[in-house]
Amino acid sequence: MEVIIMPDERKATLLSARLIAAQIRRKPDSTLGLATGRTMENLYGVLAEMHRKGELDFSLCRSFNLDEYIGLPENDPNSYRSYMNHHLFSKVNMDLRNTHLPCGCAPDLAKECEEYEKRIAECGGIDLQLLGIGRSGHIGFNEPLSSLASRTRDKALTPTTIQQNAPLFPRPEDMPKRALTMGVGTILEAKRILMLVTGAEKAEIVAKAVEGPITSMVSATALQLHPKCTVIVDESAAEHLQGKEYYRWIFRNEPEWQDYQDLLD
Repeated sequence: MEVIIMPDERKATLLSARLIAAQIRRKPDSTLGLATGRTMENLYGVLAEMHRKGELDFSLCRSFNLDEYIGLPENDPNSYRSYMNHHLFSKVNMDLRNTHLPCGCAPDLAKECEEYEKRIAECGGIDLQLLGIGRSGHIGFNEPLSSLASRTRDKALTPTTIQQNAPLFPRPEDMPKRALTMGVGTILEAKRILMLVTGAEKAEIVAKAVEGPITSMVSATALQLHPKCTVIVDESAAEHLQGKEYYRWIFRNEPEWQDYQDLLD
């Protein structure tokens, strides 16, 4: 695992966007694993601006989102399909037929989950998986006690997650209590993982995820097992990290990061 500390939220977002852009330029037909949430909105805005300027071509890319609420149709403004269409897909040249989210209104949810795993495999797996982290340490909707070998499935949401996400709904009481999510095992099969976390409210859980023991109570700790996982945080989210100085030294001195030193200015 690599931990990179950026001076602020904006530069953490820019570095994440540049790493995603590098992946797409290196492999134009990349399969991207995508995430939702407030942290990702600015990131998708930067990627869309790169595309608008002619710097980034999404035409051959495919995508698979981490999760979707159960019971919300695709056209519901609070569905993650609507979120992705609004924040990214409508602003870049991705073919919507190549963008995939689990269907939370499928008549057979177990079959939908099996088919989702098959579609990922048919695309050759995910080249780069983008992640955020929930306040309980979940990645996707892999809530505490999720198996570290879990696959895409139906998952009940915790009160912490409901409290965190319900304000995003016009009527908070209408937030679904269950979701379909990629499993921890599914996420760990991605060839590369990029987790972006900003803000002081995430500092404690970031420290647990990055430096704490691996435990199903904090599903993000499983990322410590991945051979190519990069965690990008701003100074606020890095507050409780014990290895801050070492992480800074690595970013300043390792050859692979030399092209990104301008973000420290």
